[in-house]
Amino acid sequence: MRFGRLIACVVLAYAIVAAVAPDGAAAHPLSTTAVLLKPGTHAVTGTVQLPIDRLEVALDEPLSAATVTQPDKLQELTTYVESHVTAAGNAGAWTVALAGGRVENVDAVDHLVLDLTLTPPDGVVGDFRLSYDAILHRIVSHQVFVAVEQPGADSYTSLGVLDWRRHVITVPVAGATRQDGFLASVRLGVRHIGEGADHLLFLIMLLLPAPLLARRGRWVRGGDLRRNGVRVVHVVTAFAIGHSITLALGALGYVAVPTRVVESLIALSILVSGVHAIRPLVPGGEAWIAAGFGLMHGLAFAALIGDLGLGRGSLVADLLGFNLGIELTQLIVVALLMPSLLVLSRTRFYPVVRTALAGAGIVLAAAWLAERTTLIAANPIDPVTDALVAHPFAVAVALAALAAAGWTASGAEFRSGSRRSPVAARR
Repeated sequence: MRFGRLIACVVLAYAIVAAVAPDGAAAHPLSTTAVLLKPGTHAVTGTVQLPIDRLEVALDEPLSAATVTQPDKLQELTTYVESHVTAAGNAGAWTVALAGGRVENVDAVDHLVLDLTLTPPDGVVGDFRLSYDAILHRIVSHQVFVAVEQPGADSYTSLGVLDWRRHVITVPVAGATRQDGFLASVRLGVRHIGEGADHLLFLIMLLLPAPLLARRGRWVRGGDLRRNGVRVVHVVTAFAIGHSITLALGALGYVAVPTRVVESLIALSILVSGVHAIRPLVPGGEAWIAAGFGLMHGLAFAALIGDLGLGRGSLVADLLGFNLGIELTQLIVVALLMPSLLVLSRTRFYPVVRTALAGAGIVLAAAWLAERTTLIAANPIDPVTDALVAHPFAVAVALAALAAAGWTASGAEFRSGSRRSPVAARR
């Protein structure tokens, strides 16, 4: 009955958000540069898509969709990007030329799009090495997605991702292989979920009550390690199934939901999961929550794949690679956090720790929800989430230290005879 009411509330919230959401909403942006190449007989043409928000940070000057296309500024930006692009083949260095300049909205982020022409010295296009480090030389977390058009096709295959360590990539004129696209998509999936604070927070909110049992509207300690492990596997698997379904349907074009609606519902999913971590809303239904809200998270993943403009042939390999990257990152998060949560759940401190973490998640989710439904113009606690996402291992170490301290304190109380041991207490 409770589950039915929860679903009804979600559907109602979806309807309200969908009704009030304006088009072109921006939320959960990836802000990745894309270099899309089209090999020809005598030259390679293409486009460079630069996220304006990252360009602004890299150049340390205010930029907007309106200012980047002003003639003087556009010339300045074109010269800047041109100075960070080189190409070379067997015959020597190629000529690099950038022209045009327009603003396009990609993955809900405004991008400056420049037309690129690479010309070999002998006029014969062959395999070549592309070097690119615009923005990368200033923002180490930035990435550049490189894709090449397949011969005789009008779609792209992902070739690789450049980052602060890797500025050079070999471009085969015959087109990228499926393996190239698959590996590039795996890395993109890892990065997307690794930087997607909301996706990670949703998963953490679901893991918080995983070591516990719901009894009479409260969470109580219970179950052995094997049963707790099975419960975690169910939650992670259910989330994977949910987002995989809508990721595939959305990327293939069978489902389309406005970005703001999706992002707002993702914030709502964290909020509901946070409340559930404090008080069981759906006793024993964590897997259903994970699967249900996973459907929404999958739509957000699909928006990125769709905006890359990849072809159907490449899309299958890219979908598999992207999803594999997501699952690998989630498993790493579970491996880093779950042992500490299991240890803490055996101590008397866990109710306080769980409530504090769930409360923090609720606050973050409420701020995201307010921003994504335009109740507030900017999220004042974004710096907090950015700092947490930027230092995942520090967060894991801090939680492990807290678990060790809690276990030690519980053991000390047992030795002094004031309490039962953590192990005996669960019998």
